Amino acid sequence: MENEGAAQANLVGEAPELAGRPAAWLLLAALLAGNIALALGPWFVREADTGPVSAGFWRLFLALPFLVILARANGQRLTGMGAKTLGLVALGAVTFALDLASWHIGIGMTRLGNATLFGNAGSIVLLFWGFIAARMLPKGLEWLAIVFALAGAAILMGRSLEISNATLIGDLFCLAAGLLYAVYLLTLQGARGAFGSWSLLVWVSLFGCPVLLGLAVLLGEPVWPGDWTPVIGLFVVSQLIGQGLMVYSLKYFPPLVVGLALLTQPAVASLYGWLAFGEVLSGLDVVGMVMVGAALAVSRAK
Repeated sequence: MENEGAAQANLVGEAPELAGRPAAWLLLAALLAGNIALALGPWFVREADTGPVSAGFWRLFLALPFLVILARANGQRLTGMGAKTLGLVALGAVTFALDLASWHIGIGMTRLGNATLFGNAGSIVLLFWGFIAARMLPKGLEWLAIVFALAGAAILMGRSLEISNATLIGDLFCLAAGLLYAVYLLTLQGARGAFGSWSLLVWVSLFGCPVLLGLAVLLGEPVWPGDWTPVIGLFVVSQLIGQGLMVYSLKYFPPLVVGLALLTQPAVASLYGWLAFGEVLSGLDVVGMVMVGAALAVSRAK
């Protein structure tokens, strides 16, 4: 999935613009740093002494005041949303909360590189959905992206099964998160144009927080952190820094560049998965990741 920060970046992203464009190196540095910050999210989820779903709750809850400030700073109203739009936002928020819960659970069960790749699978799901909605067949690189996505996923999940059944189940949780993320974006597609992006994110968080908290309680997870450091790290690094840098830089780049930059996330996650958790990748794992990564880059370019 694009993790929660990346999801919010997608909601507030704009078409490339040239007026008042900052230096190219600064924009590229912001784009890469944003992806790296987002990639560190799974580390904090694993280190949190709350449950994984509880960590998702705190991630959204702690962000709320900052989202309100950003909405106000951009002149966006927080009231007056019509009933139909509010219903769509509520539905999208529930889907997003389930997405975040599924991804966080998967992070604790599978390898971090897999979790990051499969969590971003929403882009590929949207590519498939585009073909279905348009009632047309893929062509050119689109066929290649589909083949690479399926083959790469099969390789990675096969390797996970070799490790343990639990690792494969973790992959499936992360894939489910990618699917739910795509549904979330499709649900909010109309609402994006009817309401300010930051205000929309405030409402998504308001509806999503109780869902995550309720799920955490139902699952019997500890909710209140004994050590606040990982939860605050998750919120500050992934949510504020990662999301903020992505929102700042996305509007200046074409989709293909954004898709290629996205590939830094599984690379970073795999690196610290190895350094911090001893998750060793085989050559076959790397091949699978490259295939899925290539599919992600192509799907983002569409």
